[in-house]
Amino acid sequence: MTPHIKAKKTDFAKVVLMPGDPLRAKWIAENFLEEVEQINEIRGMLAFTGTYKGHKVSIMGHGMGIPSIGIYSYELYKFFDVETIIRIGSAGAYKKEVQVGSVALTKEATSESTYADLLNVKTDNNVLYPSKEINTIIEKTAKELNINLLSARIHSSDVFYGVRTVDEIVKKTNADLVEMESFALFANAKLLNKKAACLLTCSDSLVTHEAMSAEDRQTKFVDMVKLALESAIKI
Repeated sequence: MTPHIKAKKTDFAKVVLMPGDPLRAKWIAENFLEEVEQINEIRGMLAFTGTYKGHKVSIMGHGMGIPSIGIYSYELYKFFDVETIIRIGSAGAYKKEVQVGSVALTKEATSESTYADLLNVKTDNNVLYPSKEINTIIEKTAKELNINLLSARIHSSDVFYGVRTVDEIVKKTNADLVEMESFALFANAKLLNKKAACLLTCSDSLVTHEAMSAEDRQTKFVDMVKLALESAIKI
């Protein structure tokens, strides 16, 4: 138990899928898992453990932004013996060729955040990477499921309502998509010698201004969820 997670160490599976929205975590648990048990509700950050095709899997929300996922992923790794976290979230497209609704696997995450520096985690010019082993499993699973998977460079931004233009941001970051969390997840995994990956569904485009509805963001990420679950049981 921690100040943010009221659960026993044995309540969590070794692999945890983490959407940002706790209601999305609830939806995934109710629609994809069997023998589901809710194991956390502190601060409304819902967590569930159940089975998927006979394998123990946990689902937990992580909230919005680097500080929030930083706390929850750190505690899962450090205090609950979780070995692998796969973030499953939404992202905005910086480039016209990235289609709304497409599924992307993060190959690297760049950020202006000082999160890694504060943990003495070395970056590659403000870039951090997911676990190659987990990404390979996800890539192979995507082929088996006939899911088109975009390999993407991600910008983990500290601001949602920014003032820079998309062109300015792309020139600086060379990113394909923007979200707000994967950089911190990768930093924690590197710090604690754990494994991490990040799957994203493109929910909107900052170029074409096409966007999914709020309801779609919660319920129509089925390909990504199936891919994450099928990958999780191979880890």
